Amino acid sequence: MSKLSTVARRLVLGRPFRSDRLSHTLLPKRIALPVFASDALSSVAYAPEEIFLVLSVAGLAAYSMAPWIGLAVAGVMIIVIASYRQNVHAYPSGGGDYEVVTTNLGPTAGLTVASALLIDYVLTVAVSMSSAMTNIGSAVPFINDHKVWFAVIAILVLASLNLRGIRESGTAFAIPTYAFMIGMYAMLAWGFLQILVLGRDLRAESAGFEMHSEHGEVLGFALVFLVARAFSSGSAALTGVEAISNGVPAFRKPKSRNAATTLLLLGVIAITLFMGMILLARATGVQVAERPLEQLGGAPADYQQKTLIAQLADAVFHDFPLGLYLIAGVTALILVLAANTAFNGFPVLGSILAQDRFLPRQLHTRGDRLAFSNGILFLAFGAIAFVVAFQAEVTALIQLYIVGVFVSFTFSQIGMVRHWTRLLRTETDPAARRRMMRARVINSVGLVCTGTVLVIVVVTKFLAGAWIAILAMSALFGLMKLIHKHYASVTRELEARAAETEDIVLPSRNHAIVLVSNAHLPTLRALAYARATRPDVLEAITVSVDDAETRQLVHKWEHSDISVPLKVVASPYREITRPVLDYVKRVGKDSPRTVVTVFIPEYVVGHWWEQVLHNQSALRLKGRLLFEPNVMVTSVPWQLSSSERLKKLAPQSAPGDARRGFLD
Repeated sequence: MSKLSTVARRLVLGRPFRSDRLSHTLLPKRIALPVFASDALSSVAYAPEEIFLVLSVAGLAAYSMAPWIGLAVAGVMIIVIASYRQNVHAYPSGGGDYEVVTTNLGPTAGLTVASALLIDYVLTVAVSMSSAMTNIGSAVPFINDHKVWFAVIAILVLASLNLRGIRESGTAFAIPTYAFMIGMYAMLAWGFLQILVLGRDLRAESAGFEMHSEHGEVLGFALVFLVARAFSSGSAALTGVEAISNGVPAFRKPKSRNAATTLLLLGVIAITLFMGMILLARATGVQVAERPLEQLGGAPADYQQKTLIAQLADAVFHDFPLGLYLIAGVTALILVLAANTAFNGFPVLGSILAQDRFLPRQLHTRGDRLAFSNGILFLAFGAIAFVVAFQAEVTALIQLYIVGVFVSFTFSQIGMVRHWTRLLRTETDPAARRRMMRARVINSVGLVCTGTVLVIVVVTKFLAGAWIAILAMSALFGLMKLIHKHYASVTRELEARAAETEDIVLPSRNHAIVLVSNAHLPTLRALAYARATRPDVLEAITVSVDDAETRQLVHKWEHSDISVPLKVVASPYREITRPVLDYVKRVGKDSPRTVVTVFIPEYVVGHWWEQVLHNQSALRLKGRLLFEPNVMVTSVPWQLSSSERLKKLAPQSAPGDARRGFLD
């Protein structure tokens, strides 16, 4: 079983890395861009479509507002990216928004941002995988019928890739991410070239349909609310921007400059693709509706609405069918890979929170492949829970989305404004002050924009499902507070006890007890080891649960050359644990300074099923003795012949070996 586990682990993870190889796993910009940008770039696949879907409620006339809404979203993206370029220079440690807010606004505000980001990372994976399965399922009905299971499998595969280490996951995602960018730019360039230069009239398949408003003419406050909701839906294009600030430690040196450059490249690519799709959709007359059979007049009765990207690709590559399939393929792939941004950001943030004692300490350490393995697994299982709970329905999941990211955006900008204000109080160099004042203006504008968007998102999406995300953030916030309270309580307890015991002398006596079940070699070895510790008192005890067996043991003991007397402890109810506990308590009752050391012989076995047949009483007894004051428990191993097989296997790594550099 152990060999099978080792082989399976190596197949999934590969050979473990030494700690000194951590520098070899850091990312150059050409790999960092697809690793951290896949989420933001994938939003280009659905953010423009979300704007058109919301505006379709008001009919075709409302589509004329799509470019202006797109420009508003692009403007916010420019401001956010400019703001985060200040963040990565000021706080390059990888804490991102959490570190910025905690340092400048306090731990409570920082924990609020951390809970929002962690939930948003989980939802990023859930939404991306569900969207990918929906897109693929439109071409392959079998996948659509079982999209929950396929989404779960895809999450597990992605987690496995990330468990192999940063470089491996980055290389795996670089090619498809670049393929998506090249494919999208080729489609936009060829489309606009045909329209603007060659004078061709490109029309989407839905261009000839008649769009009907669901509620008649939409005016006044209703129109304002509709535009605001379209803007909030289009703001999904900003998700993933913060991932780079959280992943600065994964960059090669100079880390801050490389991260800022990658962030700038991400912004240029995402904005051009986002606006290019909106403008090309308007030029080709693409129409998408929430309920196409009801809103699109003239559509066939069996009309299956394609996604906005699919309609654009069909119109642009009408004479080249392979182009449509290529665009559809890379789009579906980028949606799957979009979750990789979360798999790079979540574990790093989780490690920082664990170091600050807000999450379990296990999330702080790296695994065999120098990745934060526990954080990766935690994220995977959290995303799977959302996928299963919402049956991989993108429409339901998308309503929970982007709330958390704009919470972190807003708090981060407040924190950066206070950061520059604090530095300006002591800085005297004129050039440095000018740079700081310019940065403060950028972050101030970012605060106004992100705060406004946050209000719009909460107001327009709260009843549609955003309340679930807010509730999850609150629950996680409370849980992290309780974890921190527990760790703080343990620290205070240990410090208090350390202060109390400073003047206490060593134990006056060591009373050794060897537990005996039979007069065999494991018992003799335990006696020999106990004698070697030079205790003040050494005795052997056995619990009588069967009179005949006990008499036989006593007879064998008396006729052996064992010098230690054997005491028999009666057990009328055939228990073993309780009589031993009572005996140990009696020994230490009269002398509080006496330490009782219990030596328990145990078998070392080579098969999992042998563990079921042996050592069960010892395990139960140890579990109870550990709670007794002034009692020490020592296991004395005896290797059975079956354990020899384990010595022939590959050396097993212990937890933490990779961090300590013990693995080759």
